[in-house]
Amino acid sequence: MESAPRIVDPPAPYGRDPSGHPLDRYGLSRPVWLLGWVSFFTDTASEIVYPLLPLFLTRVLGAGAMSLGVIEGVAEGANSILKIISGWLTDRWGTPKRLVLAGYGLSSFMRPLMALVGSWTQVLGLRFVDRLGKGIRTSPRDAMLARFAPPDKRGRVYGFHRAMDHAGAVIGPLVAAAYLSFHPGGYRALFALTLVPGVIVVLILLAVPETRAQAARESRPALAPAGRLPSAFYTAIAVITIFSLGNASDAFLLLRLGDLGVSSVWIPILWSALHVVKMTSSVLGGALSDRLGRRTLIATGWMWYAAVYAAFGYFTHLPMVVAVFLAYGLYFGATEGVEKAWVADMAPASSRGTAFGVYNAAIGFGQLAASLLFGLIWTRVSPRAAFLTGASLALAASLLLYLMFSRQQNATNPGHER
Repeated sequence: MESAPRIVDPPAPYGRDPSGHPLDRYGLSRPVWLLGWVSFFTDTASEIVYPLLPLFLTRVLGAGAMSLGVIEGVAEGANSILKIISGWLTDRWGTPKRLVLAGYGLSSFMRPLMALVGSWTQVLGLRFVDRLGKGIRTSPRDAMLARFAPPDKRGRVYGFHRAMDHAGAVIGPLVAAAYLSFHPGGYRALFALTLVPGVIVVLILLAVPETRAQAARESRPALAPAGRLPSAFYTAIAVITIFSLGNASDAFLLLRLGDLGVSSVWIPILWSALHVVKMTSSVLGGALSDRLGRRTLIATGWMWYAAVYAAFGYFTHLPMVVAVFLAYGLYFGATEGVEKAWVADMAPASSRGTAFGVYNAAIGFGQLAASLLFGLIWTRVSPRAAFLTGASLALAASLLLYLMFSRQQNATNPGHER
């Protein structure tokens, strides 16, 4: 295996990010904070709906586990091509903000329409369009963050962004739980209220400064010419895809909790508590990856994921399952922001939009297959068999990550290579 190309980024001016914006609290610039707040309010709205969706489908619309697998798989997988296209357009145009604004705007104004659905196929349609918005915005936003991230703080920047995302996911379920405690079964009115944070998202995005690629100011790696991605990047994507094939929608975890006796009021509260763990661990995991290396954190997270899924398959005692569910949040802290920082490390600056497009598409396609497979195994065999399948694939991906990437390739960037 050839060694990973050394991506040499110019050092940011003291106290400023690579685009020239002063670093603020926590060593982050104002645009990073603004994009963090965008994710916060987006997930506040999204997580009002998401944890209640399994119950809404099964108890209000009369759908089953297989339809949940179809909805979540298609919703996450069908936008994958858009993630590649939007990433490529980011590199071609050099101005990601309009794509980011279009993507967030589409999701923000489609989500409240969930209040009007009358069948699971209509839920599928709305989730599909909502995720199209995610497909449009995700890769340009990740590339945009790379332009605001000093090379030695990429893990911190992406970890912070994921933490803000999870912070919104803490607030959203609490809002849902509070509303349902006063209006039991009032799913539709609650879904309609998600329009409010959606409008806030669009207003914040208008204040985010546009960034234009300046290829002349960013040096490119000798082994990765402009417009091309190194072979190590595609190897990493292959391993990530294998893991994604076992990474089904978290809706199945919520369904499992419901089947074991957790009431509809407590589901959003537990979902919120999970995101407290995600939020905290994302900040720590991103910063640790800047010091210890990406591979170490990612492999650790995947092995933890395997342990959690195996436990979900075997345990039926409710307090134990709830504890495992909360421990699941540590996996996200060790992987989500770290994987994105790893992509930014490996890709030349002129191709980061495309790189994030390929990365996000691989995860989307993997989750599409995983959710469909998970729903099928859950229905035809058992929930235990479905969870053990996911655990096995996670262990296999962890092993491949260590076998296919050397200790040197574990390093975060040239300044941290050991």
